[in-house]
Amino acid sequence: IMAQTKNVTFRWRRCSSRQQMTKSHTQESLLSSASGYRNYRGILNWCVVMLVLSNARLFLENLLRYGVLVDPIQVISLFLNDPYSWPAACLVIVSNVFIVVALYTERQLSKGSFTELVGFLVHCINLAIILMFPGAVVLLVPSMTPVGGAFVLGTYTILFLKLYSYKDVNMWCRELSTAKAKKLARSLSYMYYFVFAPTLCYELNFPRSPKIRMSFLLRRLFEMVSQKNRWMIPVIQSSMKPLEDMDLSRMTERLLRLAVPNHLLWLMFFYWFFHSSMNFTAELLCFGDRQFYKDWWNAETVSYFWQNWNIPVHKWCLRHFYKPLLRKGFSKIVSQSAVFFLSAFFHEYLVSVPLRMFRLWAFMGMMAQLPLAWFVGRFLCGNYGNAAVWISIIIGQPFAVLMYVHDYYVLHHRQEAD
Repeated sequence: IMAQTKNVTFRWRRCSSRQQMTKSHTQESLLSSASGYRNYRGILNWCVVMLVLSNARLFLENLLRYGVLVDPIQVISLFLNDPYSWPAACLVIVSNVFIVVALYTERQLSKGSFTELVGFLVHCINLAIILMFPGAVVLLVPSMTPVGGAFVLGTYTILFLKLYSYKDVNMWCRELSTAKAKKLARSLSYMYYFVFAPTLCYELNFPRSPKIRMSFLLRRLFEMVSQKNRWMIPVIQSSMKPLEDMDLSRMTERLLRLAVPNHLLWLMFFYWFFHSSMNFTAELLCFGDRQFYKDWWNAETVSYFWQNWNIPVHKWCLRHFYKPLLRKGFSKIVSQSAVFFLSAFFHEYLVSVPLRMFRLWAFMGMMAQLPLAWFVGRFLCGNYGNAAVWISIIIGQPFAVLMYVHDYYVLHHRQEAD
């Protein structure tokens, strides 16, 4: 009886399994949007591995061909022997003056030695000089290279945004509670912590991590020092003749050829700066807020991209520019347009001044984002909107690069040839 029972049970299980095998049901592929699958960590790891391998090859090639080109000790000794031949480094050192002026002004305001009007004027003069002084030096000093000029202006622009936030937050604290504002810590060490912290918005108490993780720090350091790229130079050089001749078909072909390496270089810069460098700095300073970017790659509108690809700048614009304009009675459209105008100004400032030419390509490119944002938000959605955002990133940047390279070539190299 037991044997017969086992035989019947076996047959029933086998029939049941056959029914399950023959039962039809639909399943989506993992890469299909309908599947609901979201874990792409392996693809991200693949991108990082490919990035490391490609840059390791370039590093070994340059090391074998040229040897060690930069000796830190030699660089320091050259700077100490003749500091005036290093105007970019001198300007970075001089930037400490503006930090001390901002700190001194706030200390005087907290003690009542300065009135609010005097403190406001001192801050305004200090901030105005931060923008004008390095620009004048870059334009007037012949030994300043475009790379050095871009680095200096980028440094001073970041300092301008930080000190503007420092001024605003302390003013808000005084408006809320005069007694509390007088007790705020305004030490030099905390001021410099804010200057080096990977944020543009000043806080009375920054979120802090418990300790420095050495493994995390070393990984970010390795990513920082391993990234470089040389793909764009041959394409840019070959693009000069079509640009000079205004050959539209050849210009379009060169633009499309430049789009891919330029885009890859931009992606590498994003990963190097917003992930590797800023996380390295945050870990070194035990800075707790690591939200430097959000999922801008999923942006279905242009506005979503600009709000999420650079969180520190977005927070600064929202806190110190957009919301104050709304509180003063301006509409959302006017306030948004003002934010894009400010961003367009700084983009042009950081490109035209180091190149010593004013063509407004970066300014017009940023202002063109307004009608583009309206068009994508109005007529496109979902995957079509995301594709439009990607196309604007991939095509727009190399177009601006070609325009500046063409104008720089015409202004300098063709004159030398003539």
